[in-house]
Amino acid sequence: MEKAAGSPALGGSYPQKNAEILSSQYGINLFLAGLLLTFAWAVHAVGISKSHLLSYLITLMLIQLLWMLWYLCRSCTQRRLIRDKDTHAGARWLKCGITLFAVITLILDSFKIGYYIDFSNCLSPTEGIFPVTHAMHTILQVYFLWCHAKDVIQSFKTLERFGVIHSVFTNLLLWTNGVLTESKHQLNEHKERLITLGFGNITIVLDDHAPQCNCTTTTLCSIFSQGIYYLYPFNIEYHILASTMLYVLWKNIGRKVEHHQQNKTPFKFHGITVGMIFGLMVLTTTIAVVVVYLIQIGGSKIKSELALTMFYLHAIFVLALMCTAGIVALLIYRLEDRSLDNSKNPARKLDAELLVGTAAGSWLLSWGSILAIICAQAHPKYTWYNLPYSVLVIIEKYIQNLFIIESIHREQEKVNDDIKTLRIVTISRGSTLSLTPLYKEIYNGRATRDTREVPCLLKGSICGKDNDGAGVVKEETSQDNTSVMHSASDFSFYSRNSVTNNKRRILKNIAAFLFLCNLSLWIPPAFGCRPEYDNGLEEIVFGFEPWIIVVNLAMPFSIFYRMHSAASLFEVNCKT
Repeated sequence: MEKAAGSPALGGSYPQKNAEILSSQYGINLFLAGLLLTFAWAVHAVGISKSHLLSYLITLMLIQLLWMLWYLCRSCTQRRLIRDKDTHAGARWLKCGITLFAVITLILDSFKIGYYIDFSNCLSPTEGIFPVTHAMHTILQVYFLWCHAKDVIQSFKTLERFGVIHSVFTNLLLWTNGVLTESKHQLNEHKERLITLGFGNITIVLDDHAPQCNCTTTTLCSIFSQGIYYLYPFNIEYHILASTMLYVLWKNIGRKVEHHQQNKTPFKFHGITVGMIFGLMVLTTTIAVVVVYLIQIGGSKIKSELALTMFYLHAIFVLALMCTAGIVALLIYRLEDRSLDNSKNPARKLDAELLVGTAAGSWLLSWGSILAIICAQAHPKYTWYNLPYSVLVIIEKYIQNLFIIESIHREQEKVNDDIKTLRIVTISRGSTLSLTPLYKEIYNGRATRDTREVPCLLKGSICGKDNDGAGVVKEETSQDNTSVMHSASDFSFYSRNSVTNNKRRILKNIAAFLFLCNLSLWIPPAFGCRPEYDNGLEEIVFGFEPWIIVVNLAMPFSIFYRMHSAASLFEVNCKT
């Protein structure tokens, strides 16, 4: 009997699980095929050109466009139906962030279109079709995420799983293509200036994919070609952010949502002045360091060494501050007794997994630098700063990950019962009189205080206007006693509340400071300030090609970690 009762539930879950497995395998194969095409183009494989790669990406984007249009039309016809929503997915600030990156991505597409027009004589038509298709894909995808990122799909679940997972891996392939293009550009610049550090024994062969014809307008071509690579970091962040939001949508398909009230957590600048000031100071100095670094690194050997020393000293100082702030926040958490929210939440689970997974990129580079310093025979002075820098990168991510993951899993603080006190106040002879106790007591039917004379107003009489003057004296005495009781309880409540507010204020300032620090540490590698390339010591120990492969694989994850950490810390600040 028990088996028969349980079998329908089990039978109902099999199609959903099979659809999840089949769609994930479809997406992985889609991604692997595109990855091999990208790799083949990167290594100049025989018979495979850039037009083949772009044709594949264009096809994937067009399929996603058709699916999104179908979904939007179907949603429009069913707009009156009540749909389940995941309140944790697609936060407004996250949508604003992806919109900002999308706008810059559209500027990048316009630059690519202009670049194609100037070199149209020798470029494949796919290089002109790709940015146009990508622009349409970007506009529709941002609109789709704004309207439907919170959806919990309960109909056409098999079809929707394939459509959403197709969108996830399409964005991942576009992210991979952007990372590879930007990395090849950075590598060419690195090879050109590597000789200035004295590593002349490394063979410099430029990996050039430049068009084999002259530009029609030289000035515009220069603007387009240089501007494209400065905009790529934003395009890369746009696609990885879109893929994560779509992945949460995929995980929510067929999910049973627990209906409970979700407290809104708006962002407020009030109370985080200290954290913002220190964070903006770090951001300003970081931008200055990056500008000086990019100017000096290719000048001469002395200038390059000074630029590396400046970068390491600045990074060591910032990382030390971040470690200290993270430790203080964790100590405050240890002093609080608050339970963790262990409810099923795909968005929160993905955030935690991405933090740890992408941190592995920085850890790989840091351990490579530490081993290179230990094993190298010669040690230029600037390389010794690399040792504390690499150690601090490892420690800082340990601490920050622990702080963020614990923060997003902590239950929001419930409002104290003392705050929920409902009082009816009347003015009697220049003083206030509380006529109503806690609403919790009213609910339980205990609406009288110890004096048993409080609800005189509720009886239809006015205090002090009974048969004789004794009532006035008695009421005033009762009022004085009640005032004393309120003063004592209010003092106790406000003292406890003051301590809690101070802790919250400190945590909010720490979150704001770490948010700006992570944005600051995202800027250097995203815009070409990469000492892992320019240090040179790792390339001597591991070999030029092996170390470059390690850097090109790990760096995109390291860059994404900083942006994802900044987004998570923004959420922590709102929830605290």
